[in-house]
Amino acid sequence: MKRLRLATAWLGGCSGCHMSLLDLGEFLADIAGSIELVYGPLVDAKEFPENVDVALLEGAVANMENLELLQQIRERSRIVVSFGDCAITGNVTSLRNFFSVDDLLTAVYQAGPGTLPRSDEAGQVLPELLPRVLPLHQVVAIDAFIPGCPPEPDRIRTALESLLKGEAVQLSEEQRTFG
Repeated sequence: MKRLRLATAWLGGCSGCHMSLLDLGEFLADIAGSIELVYGPLVDAKEFPENVDVALLEGAVANMENLELLQQIRERSRIVVSFGDCAITGNVTSLRNFFSVDDLLTAVYQAGPGTLPRSDEAGQVLPELLPRVLPLHQVVAIDAFIPGCPPEPDRIRTALESLLKGEAVQLSEEQRTFG
């Protein structure tokens, strides 16, 4: 039997969704023979691979690095799942949308207790922020959603069980939210 090529990534967010995923310890051990984890914080892969079956994505699109990675993930993955409220709505990450990028960088890095240059001769010190933080579906097509901040481990388990059975690709628009 072919193993499901699974990838996870977090963009602009806190990594809480990945912590909920790890709370599935015993279940993850049970499905280890059915999946091949090809990208994520627990995998030593520097570049997102080709031919990924399912990508679970946490966090919103906050900077150019997030944007480029998200576009690459969409191109290389059969199913892309927004994983957690930051990925679905922008949530806490999008609170910076109330400020201009220049105001934000000045307040945090130049007017705060320490200073940090925006760039130097070697290039950009800070990632290039987008004018607005965006949820994933405003940038690329998303196939399914796992809501929560962070999602309950049982929701993640339900989603993974469905994805392992190949059911997610047959869900209607109304059924694409796990939970």
